[in-house]
Amino acid sequence: MNSGSKVLQDFFNPLVTETFASTIALRDAGLTNYISEMLANFCQSEELYKIRNAAGRSLSDVGEMLLESDPIFGSAPSFDRERAVRKHIGDYTLFFTGMFPESINRLRLRNNRLDNFVDWMKAGKESYYIVSKFEYFEYAKVAPLFAKLSENFEQCVYGLNQVKNDLQEMQHPIVRRENDLIM
Repeated sequence: MNSGSKVLQDFFNPLVTETFASTIALRDAGLTNYISEMLANFCQSEELYKIRNAAGRSLSDVGEMLLESDPIFGSAPSFDRERAVRKHIGDYTLFFTGMFPESINRLRLRNNRLDNFVDWMKAGKESYYIVSKFEYFEYAKVAPLFAKLSENFEQCVYGLNQVKNDLQEMQHPIVRRENDLIM
């Protein structure tokens, strides 16, 4: 993580932690730290669109990402690649359904997209569940976190939507003026 992402994570973490605790009664430091880090990383478009197909094209279509993650019938050359792509699908769908739900329909209106047939909530929840089943060796410590993300996916979406509302409120002129007066 670069220093810019660290600063953003430090900004997002208390906001996510407080919002999740107050709106969805989810008090889990590991989970809120992970979500804060995801938000900070996704502020960089190269992180948001880091999954590439075999031809090197960046994927933004969840349906194409699902095909890319399949080690049996799809393009994934290994189970490690499946895990990495599934983790990204979970993060990507959580990010968009929580922070920018209005953009999902716009994405789907584009022609010839596989994700026209994909339920983003189900894809995200299922992807985190699959990642949680990589529970051996180097993945043993983080597997429970992904199980929690899968189990609480809908609540996390709602919590992120509340974070978005809080961020929008912070930008409101009345709040900004109040902060200026306090400072």
